[in-house]
Amino acid sequence: MPRTILLVDDDKDLLCNLEAVLRKNGYETVQAHSAAEGLRTALAVRPDLIVLDVSMETDTAGFEFFNQIRSRREGSRYASVQGVPIVLLTAIHQVTNSRFSLDDRNGFLPGIEAVFTKPVGVEALLAKVRELVP
Repeated sequence: MPRTILLVDDDKDLLCNLEAVLRKNGYETVQAHSAAEGLRTALAVRPDLIVLDVSMETDTAGFEFFNQIRSRREGSRYASVQGVPIVLLTAIHQVTNSRFSLDDRNGFLPGIEAVFTKPVGVEALLAKVRELVP
């Protein structure tokens, strides 16, 4: 049975490119074009992996999505997808005033399996996908 990857990004061209590469390599994909749609889709599909953009409907929509999914709050509606691996995509290439850092040692998002800067190198992303969902 093919593994399912939820792609959450507002860049439809990027989603189509990622989808083509992933499907060619035997993965099923589902797209969501906003964090809100991604949360609904994650619950409905229960994917094996989530590839998530940081900035969508807001500059922090991806972080908000991540925090919802990873919430350990009792009764969280996302408990069924809490352990799904998440790979983060971002166009943030420099130090900002936020606490986010591309340097894993200084980041504040424990539980992110990998961070890729845009434009995404599809071979590197595919290698990480294969590692996380063989």
